[in-house]
Order: sequence, then C-alpha cells, then structure tokens
Amino acid sequence: MSEASFKPWLKFYEPGVPETLAIPAHTLHASLSNAAKKFPNNSAIIFFDSKMTYRELDEAATRFAVALQKLGVKKGDRVMVYMPNTPQFVIAFYGILRAGAIVVPTNPQYVPRELAYQATDSGAETVIALTMNWKTIKEARGQSPYKRIILCNIKEYFPPLLKFLFTVAKEKKEGHRPDVSGEQGVFDFQTLLKTTGNLTPVEVNQNDVAVLGYTGGTTGVSKGAMLSHRNLVAQAVITLCWFTTSKPGEDVFMGALPLFHSFGMTCVMNTAVHNGAAMVLVPNPRDLPSVLKAAHKHRPTIFSGVPTMYATINNFKDVKKYDLTSIKQCCSGAAPLPEQVQLTFEATTGGKLVEGFGLTETCSPTHINPLSGTRKIGTIGVPVPNTIAKIVHPETGADLPCGEIGEIAIQSPQIMLGYWNKPDETAKVMLPGNFFLTGDLGKMDEDGFFTVVDRKKDMFIVGGFNVYPREIEEVLFKHPKVAEAAAVGIPDIQRGENIKAYIVLKPGETATADEIIAYCRENLTRYKVPREVEFRDALPKTLVGKVLRRTLRDEELAKKAKDT
Repeated sequence: MSEASFKPWLKFYEPGVPETLAIPAHTLHASLSNAAKKFPNNSAIIFFDSKMTYRELDEAATRFAVALQKLGVKKGDRVMVYMPNTPQFVIAFYGILRAGAIVVPTNPQYVPRELAYQATDSGAETVIALTMNWKTIKEARGQSPYKRIILCNIKEYFPPLLKFLFTVAKEKKEGHRPDVSGEQGVFDFQTLLKTTGNLTPVEVNQNDVAVLGYTGGTTGVSKGAMLSHRNLVAQAVITLCWFTTSKPGEDVFMGALPLFHSFGMTCVMNTAVHNGAAMVLVPNPRDLPSVLKAAHKHRPTIFSGVPTMYATINNFKDVKKYDLTSIKQCCSGAAPLPEQVQLTFEATTGGKLVEGFGLTETCSPTHINPLSGTRKIGTIGVPVPNTIAKIVHPETGADLPCGEIGEIAIQSPQIMLGYWNKPDETAKVMLPGNFFLTGDLGKMDEDGFFTVVDRKKDMFIVGGFNVYPREIEEVLFKHPKVAEAAAVGIPDIQRGENIKAYIVLKPGETATADEIIAYCRENLTRYKVPREVEFRDALPKTLVGKVLRRTLRDEELAKKAKDT
C-alpha cells in the first residue's frame, strides 16, 4: 500500500486545516510561559466563581518548582499528582515540569492498593494530594516509595462565601485537617507556594519524558506510557487546529473531563494553555448540576467529553433552565458516540459534536470527524494533521486494503517514547516505520474514514475509562468464598458498558450479590466495581481451561434481546 493511499481523507479536512503542522520547538511548560507573556491578565482558571490569571498561574508554577527543588526533587524524578480538577492540579503539573521532573497523573478515586502499585512502578517518591485523601495516602505509603507528601485543601481557591459554607457544612461534620503530627516528610501546598528564591536552571529538551500516563495493556497489566514534551506539545497544536473557530486568548474550555486522563490533559488543559484560553474546572464531573451551572455562567465555547456525559446532559430534567448556547465545538471520545446522543446534544446547544478516537499512548486524539462539512456518524472520523493511519493484519502486520477489518496502526509525532521500564511490551506495539499498534480492530472506507469494530485488547470501557477484567478478577479471586470468577462488559447506553461478574463459589459456601459488590467497593475504584453478580455452577471454558468471556457476553446480549 502506497503512502498516498493512506491519505484519501485529506479532501474531507476542515477548511484551513493543513495536512501537516509545524511543531513548536519548546517544552510543554514553556507553553505556560508564552501564554503568560501574551495574555497576562486573561483568566487561565475559573474554579466555581474564583479566577486565576495567566500571570498568577505562571508565577505559582514557578514558585512551586522552586519549592520542589529545595525539597530535593531533581531532573527526571517522578512526582505523582493525585487530585481531581482543581487549580492546585494545574499549578503542580506545570511546576513539576519546570523543576525538570516527570508528572505521574493519577486517578483520585484510586484505593491504596492501586495507588501503591503506580507509585512503586513509577518510582515516585513525591505525591501531591488533597487533605481529604490523607487516609488513602497514609495506607499506601507503607507499600510505596513515598518520601514526600504534599497536602492541599480543595477549598483553598474557593471564593470566600463558598469557602465559609464548605468549612461549616462539610469540614465540621467530616473533620477539618488530618492530623499529620509525627508524620515525616509531610508538607503544606500553600506554605510551599510562599517559597522564595530563584529556580535552578534545568536543561530539559523536547525529547525528555514529561508525563508517565498509565494505561492498561492486552494482559491488563498497568503500564506507564512515556510521553515526551514534544509528544504533548504536538498533540496540543494538532488538536487546537481542528477547532477551527478557536482564536488565541478568546476561548473558554469546559473542564469536566478529568485532567489526570490523557483526554482531559490534552483537550482541556494543555490545549487551553497553549492558546491562552480559560478553562472552567469542575472537580466532580458526576455532579451534573455543577457542570451545567458552570457552563451557564462562564459560557464555554469548547466542550470535550465522553458519550455518557453528553447523554446525561440530554436526559437531565432541568436542562432547559441552563443556557448552553455558547458551546460551539465539541469532541467526544473514550467510547462510541450513539447517534441519538449526538443529535440531541447538538439540538440543545446549537453547537457541533463529533466523535473522535485516541489513546494514552498517543496523548489522545488521532482521529476526529470534521466539525463542518462531511462527517460520518458511527465512524471515528479521519486522522488529524501530521498523522498517518492504516489497517494492518493483526497477526502479520501486513497492510490491508480499504474495507477489510484489521488492527488500526498510527504514525504520528504524538506517539509515546515507549512503556516505562517495559521494553518488551513496547516492542509488541511498534511496527517498522514507527507505526503504533492501537490494539483496536477497525476498517477504513474508500474516503479514509475509520470505524472501530472490536477490541483486540481484552478490556471494556465504563464511563469513558478503560477497565481490564484481569484486575477485577484478581480481586474477586482473593475473596475467601470465591473459587472461579469472570468479569464481562455489558453494553449500556449511559455508561458505555456495565461490569457483570460471574462467580463460582467454593464447595459448601454461600454468598449474596450485595456481599460481593461491597467487597469490590473496598478494593476497586468505583467505576471498576461490578453492577451485577451472577452465581454459576461452572464457567464456559476452552479445552485448555481458558474462561470464555465472550461466550458469557453473548449469552447476556441474547438474553437482553429476548427480553426486548
């Protein structure tokens, strides 16, 4: 297959979107410096009704970088950020980079076991977290290399009235600040921001690792994708060009996607900072009234999200009370976007909503449907600028012609450097010519639009998050009453997929579904907890004893089809 045949999609590009873009030769944290110079008085962060300008954000990031250096953080050290969408997350993110270190963004819903695994795998000796998560941090500390714990309070950047109400209504009931007396290596975020002195210059180039983005693999073993400064700067520039109505210093990005996730990191934070735009941060995307109130008041122009969020907004009974007409362009990712969800959201806002596709290993979007002109509902769209995509045979890696199903492979400056300390795993996903194997099976039509038809990876997607059955099953197998277990993703219009667990109990044991679910809640992040549990005498298996998860899933689909 010639390179020319990879690019039939060029005729569907947005007007003014070039095939290739020049990638700025600066580091990711230099994007913040540039924005502060061009738009010093522009709002960088809107958090409830509190605002922080680009000058203030830039200065805070530098002071935090100085503090980290004085605490002993050196170039290449990994620093974990264990927080929801707050101003402290953004300050810490760019401050860590400015100190020459590597950001390890981590899901703030993680339980101690999950947190300790990522800390140990990455070698992170420093973690930044909210005081409300102290109990989790403390429990994980004994199983991890943590030497420094930096705590901040979510109310630090609240407007005065909200800060007072939060203190009275929540903190007095649930406890104020955790007692860290006697704990070694615990520091206060705001105290560190008062650090004086100059930043020690650190030589950082575009090919240095900026972020370790944790993802899963075909085996379900969590891996850290090494994302370089160039990867992330390139992705911000490429993503931004797709939003054709965007103007430097004028946009407002809705920040309801979690910033620790590559989708939110790129399509909200890094893209907004690169363009000097404001980002409206919402710490809990599940709190839909807060999302809608923020959108109504602060008038976002760009809104990236997952299908479940758009569906929930569509179905919210009071949605008409909120003016969402400021929203002009939206990208949906992390799961298939149902046509009805797309059309209803567009009718509600008057904006354009299109489906895209990306991975942590590519810093997110590699494909997006055009926002104007031709778009194909049900597809993931066409490759973004600077990106070549093709379909290859999943076993041989040979190129396949249009219409045939194979594995989607991508060549782009967005592609990670590799997996942290896992060269063998890296080799499995790379083809000659620096093509990255996505692990997703799909096809390309004659116009160059791609469709994902199945997953090569043994995973499912719940609320936009990748979930790997192996992790759930390992937790289930530790239950003293469980002999065998299988976790399966069942399609759901709101969440993408729901998790159902199939259990075979040990002889003589009895258990209830509520008992199993409660056990999972203690050991898994909320979205990984099964919604349903079915007890069986045996699980379907191959001749060699491998559980047939697909058989279980097909049985469930057949049952649901019969019921309807």
